Amino acid sequence: MSVRVRYAPSPTGSPHVGNIRTALYNHLFAKRFGGVNILRFEDTDRSRHRPETEVDLIESLRFVGVEWQEGMEVGGPHAPYRQSERKEAGIYQTFIDRLVESGAAYWAFDTPDELDEMRLFQQVNKLPTGYFGGDWREASAAKVEEARAAGRPGVLRLRIPRGEKIVFEDAIRGRLEFEGDTVDDPVLIKADGMPTYHFAAMVDDHLMGITNIFRGEEWISSAPKHVVLWRALGVEPPVLVHLPVIKGRDGSKLSKRHGDTSCLDFRKAGYLGDALANFIALIGWAPGGDREVMSMEEMAEAFDLKGIQPSSGIFDLDKLNWMQGARLRALPVAEVRERFVEYAGREETASYWQAKSEEDPTAAGRLADILLLREAAQSDPDHAEAMIALEQERVGSLADFGPACRFFLEDPTEYEEKALKKWQGRPEVLDLLVRLAAALEGRESATDADCEALIRGLASDLGHEKLGPVVHPVRLALTGKSVGPGLWELMAVLGPAAMRRRLAAAVEAFA
Repeated sequence: MSVRVRYAPSPTGSPHVGNIRTALYNHLFAKRFGGVNILRFEDTDRSRHRPETEVDLIESLRFVGVEWQEGMEVGGPHAPYRQSERKEAGIYQTFIDRLVESGAAYWAFDTPDELDEMRLFQQVNKLPTGYFGGDWREASAAKVEEARAAGRPGVLRLRIPRGEKIVFEDAIRGRLEFEGDTVDDPVLIKADGMPTYHFAAMVDDHLMGITNIFRGEEWISSAPKHVVLWRALGVEPPVLVHLPVIKGRDGSKLSKRHGDTSCLDFRKAGYLGDALANFIALIGWAPGGDREVMSMEEMAEAFDLKGIQPSSGIFDLDKLNWMQGARLRALPVAEVRERFVEYAGREETASYWQAKSEEDPTAAGRLADILLLREAAQSDPDHAEAMIALEQERVGSLADFGPACRFFLEDPTEYEEKALKKWQGRPEVLDLLVRLAAALEGRESATDADCEALIRGLASDLGHEKLGPVVHPVRLALTGKSVGPGLWELMAVLGPAAMRRRLAAAVEAFA
């Protein structure tokens, strides 16, 4: 049997890291075994449905490199792939009729007040909460017809077997058992005629030939209901793979308070889609060996259910930043420039950093730096690539290139206070800066080697055995900072004219 998997989100919100991990595992599993990945929207919860979220979902998948061969936007033999449309097409009716005729499901007409009273009774008496039959599980056909004739709204419920165990296999946890008496009868069809997830998703999985279902471990408690439904329909259940939750480094379930968790927020913040995909895939899955930085193809080749851990995975932002840096350093500098220009030109980038500035005043400055570098990268690509190449080893995201490269594009107006105090008012430092400016006079350009020779020559002329007393004040004078890329390289990128201008300003500031 060929592998067929599905990513079937509910369009109720922008997908977060946990959702995207599920989508990635579907993609990797299908790719690993030459199978089919299906994208299906489960939009039966009309009260929470947000059409714009469908766009976010598809954008998020494309951002991290998830592919699908059937489903939304690409079509396929099981269309439509939106559950509300499948309901309107009458696809579910045959299965509803089959369940009712076999006695596997029953109509219940409890009022909201009656259901509230039932739950209160269960809570007061410390009983399992849920619907375990009420007045309708064993109601006669005549009683059901009487309720219908009276116009009472009713729901279709699955009849969970009592007095026996419900047993099934989970690919990660092995054999799982539930007592049928503790599993409530779930609603399959709501009073408005719309199918619930418990019904539509399982029927669709059957009709679409799904062989493996990847979903969060929060669905384990619902799994016995789904197994009972499949068996009632005479269907062999797919392989169930319940993925552990993702937690923050503080051990609590990942949430907005841990920072960005929406997939598209990471794109807005300047992360690379392939780096994010690599990082997310490894939260709870081990490819074997000590491999960490991997391409999508490498992950797909290594992906195996045995590598998925049953324990919770940890979302470690530092590790994501490390992976991101590794990806950036591996890219040709021309591609980095192109990706940066594309990133800086997005409307969402400006909106993201403007919104961040309400909480963090430095975010507004970051956006200004991003836009400044974008202008330079478009007007003089070669010069921009020289700047980017020097910072490529140091930055953690595309957004970081803006502030990292700012000193190349704007003369410093301030100097690091601690470093300035160290060199300020020292005649030998002022002499050094004046000598360097004079040595640059008449030059239109300077290579790394030229700049190194200048600095070493000055150190020798001034009687310094080590380069530190020359390198450190010169760096501060040229950039306003005490740390940064290699001095010869940054001097070459700045060029003689900019260096002379900055040295003259520094002489005044250092005096």
